Amino acid sequence: MTELSALIFDVDGTLAENERDAHLVAFNETFAEYNLDWHWSEDFYGELLAVTGGKERIKFYLDRYRPDYPRPNNLDAFIAEMHQKKTVRYNELLVRNPIPLRPGVRRLLEEARREGLRLAIATTTSFENVTTLLKYSLAPEAVEWFEVIAAGNMVPAKKPAPDIYYDALKKMGLKGEQCLAIEDSKNGIRAAMAADIPTLITVSDYTRDEDFTGAVLVVEHLGEPEQPFTVLAGDAGEARYVDVALLCRLFSQQ
Repeated sequence: MTELSALIFDVDGTLAENERDAHLVAFNETFAEYNLDWHWSEDFYGELLAVTGGKERIKFYLDRYRPDYPRPNNLDAFIAEMHQKKTVRYNELLVRNPIPLRPGVRRLLEEARREGLRLAIATTTSFENVTTLLKYSLAPEAVEWFEVIAAGNMVPAKKPAPDIYYDALKKMGLKGEQCLAIEDSKNGIRAAMAADIPTLITVSDYTRDEDFTGAVLVVEHLGEPEQPFTVLAGDAGEARYVDVALLCRLFSQQ
């Protein structure tokens, strides 16, 4: 029987609730810098998250909601410049006010390291965004905890395409069936499962009502001994929080 060799984590919404508290703030501040009459509310941003990738999200917003906006001659360059400024703002926010990790994230990562599980990240956000979050919200040396950080524009297609997971697997020399992904969204689980990776879902503020068919387990958060999770779908047995023992049991049932 194949043993669980590695955990592959998504970032935004999975490690921290940073979509609303950092990404959205950075987008709106950047729009204001450009003197644009764009302002994304928390609820509206939740709708836009169906589109993965910041530049892609801006383009979608213009096409769907702002056909009245006069396009510059090189729209792609304009969006790329704006998005780069948004990324700078986002990272400054994380440095000034680190976003708390979600329940159970630090505990599970530390246990996985002790137990010898390999760790990786597969995300559509930029490498810089990932490393800043890890350094300031987890630990200064946390980037080194992960064997592979597959991020941003390293692959042609973003989630729900499986490309970023294929990239992580190739760099680790593993097959999908040797790993378990931890995600928070419909796009995330579709990407992981397309790469043949069993997936656990820890729903975020924006994704709790999405379709997670095929997940090995869906929980409100990873939980702590003093803050047990709520199981939304699947069977966690007597477990009250996600630990390596539970992950290995779920993995063996695939």
